[in-house]
Amino acid sequence: MLSRAPAILLSALLVFSAAASAAIPASDQVATVSAADRAFVEDLEHRSFAYFWEQADPGTGLVLDRARVDGGRAKGPSRDIASTAATGFGLTAICIGAQRGWITKKQAADRVRATLQFFAGKASQEHGWFYHWMDVTTGDRKWDSETSSVDTAFLLAGVLTAGQYFSDDPEIPKLASEIYGRVDFQWMLDGDPLLLSHGWRSGKGFIKNRWDTYSEDGLLYLLAIGSPTHPISAESWYAWQRPFYQYGTYQFVSGGPLFTHQYSQAWIDFRNRRDRGFLDFFLNSVNATRANEQYCLSLDLPSTFGASTPGNAIWGITASDGPKGYRIYGEIKAFDPVDGTVAPAAAGGSLMFTPDISIPALKAIQERFGDRVFGRYGFVDGYNPTLDWFDTDVVGIDAGITLLSAENLLTGNVWHWFMANEPASHAMELIGFSEPPGKETPAKEIKKPAPRKRARRSVKPTPPQAQV
Repeated sequence: MLSRAPAILLSALLVFSAAASAAIPASDQVATVSAADRAFVEDLEHRSFAYFWEQADPGTGLVLDRARVDGGRAKGPSRDIASTAATGFGLTAICIGAQRGWITKKQAADRVRATLQFFAGKASQEHGWFYHWMDVTTGDRKWDSETSSVDTAFLLAGVLTAGQYFSDDPEIPKLASEIYGRVDFQWMLDGDPLLLSHGWRSGKGFIKNRWDTYSEDGLLYLLAIGSPTHPISAESWYAWQRPFYQYGTYQFVSGGPLFTHQYSQAWIDFRNRRDRGFLDFFLNSVNATRANEQYCLSLDLPSTFGASTPGNAIWGITASDGPKGYRIYGEIKAFDPVDGTVAPAAAGGSLMFTPDISIPALKAIQERFGDRVFGRYGFVDGYNPTLDWFDTDVVGIDAGITLLSAENLLTGNVWHWFMANEPASHAMELIGFSEPPGKETPAKEIKKPAPRKRARRSVKPTPPQAQV
């Protein structure tokens, strides 16, 4: 049942389950990913991987929240700040780098082992949960940050991915199991039978906000339900609300900017499966991405969104740096209004969903703006041609979602590594996901829709230049 959700939502989702499929081109309408496109995506992956290899402390394994696009440290208060979530992306990035031969497997294993040793025995934690922000070298808590439930979930995804990739290592899988098994998911409920808190602050207690609406929290709930030591009820999956939206012909459940559709699915393979709420999360994200593109192209900002050459439409808004600092841009009115800022990670993080519109957008951004937007670590976090503003920073989690999404498009490797963990598959069974019709080959072809006419994270304040 869909507890804590309006009754009307069930009928809406029943409509959605059919409409989502209708919005996707038929399976025989495909176009082969060209060799040039594949080379572009692999180059972007390699650059993004370099961020996680170079911008991590080799002793702690912690990954900096942000760095300059030329490889230098970020200026200002973020200079030495590591992000727990970025570190989770980084652990996964190391597996990709080893698999692709960008580093040796021994180099990768040494870095992963050092990182897991730090989190297993040295990093400050509370009931297994880790702080949102840490000093990159010491691991000390920074910015009075909370032990963050969702950021810890992204870390755990990287931990479990690495544990599976290095399954033949005598120490790494044991450390991964120890770190995951120590997390007390029941404690993070703070007395609620189903909904997890955003986190806990030393001396202040639990944050009152709960993960009660569709967002990037899917991974958190999957890990909590599948926990071998401190599981929560599978009904928690159905306790959060699923707001229903429509833009043009696209219908989808949403709760925030585009990244909320991307982050959990960097690891969880939802393809060809529905939960008991009749929701296909993969197709839902496809529709949300296509709606994002159409929304951008409907705006009267020709210098920002649109075609630089025929068929190369630039689009993409999500949480990103902007001319006035970090902003939560989204077409949903509860978030910052669109001001002409483009976030390359919007298209980059959706490569696994919509390569037919994501690859052209990214190529057009690079071709049009060159080294003002593209450098050592791939794309800058944001730019605004209307205001002639170009970011100088790369943000770890945005480089991470681009890297993982690209790898899933080309090989499906991250999905394979993460889903091979028994708690992940067990949680899917407990939740009641349908079985996929068969093992799907990773996407080597992309769906190409017919031409279309243009259609007319709970978030808390963070220190300047800090990443949510």
